[in-house]
Amino acid sequence: MCHIVAMQTVTLRQLRDTRQIKEWLAAGVRIEVRDRNQVIGELVPRTEPTKAVEWPDFKARTREIFGDRMVPAVEMLVEEREDRF
Repeated sequence: MCHIVAMQTVTLRQLRDTRQIKEWLAAGVRIEVRDRNQVIGELVPRTEPTKAVEWPDFKARTREIFGDRMVPAVEMLVEEREDRF
């Protein structure tokens, strides 16, 4: 099944009717802007900003895995590199 949806179109002269264009954009309609029957641009409704992603509590996870012990990562890295140089 194929659904063909005609996009709303306006000419440069019709851009003066901002009330109609605002209504279409508020309704989520994309609008083609035409000059002498050639498409020269599109007006695209602004999408709603996405919700902020809630990150997991990495510090609590680390505490759960390692407890209070400190992992001497820097010291381990220095020791590992001393062997090479």
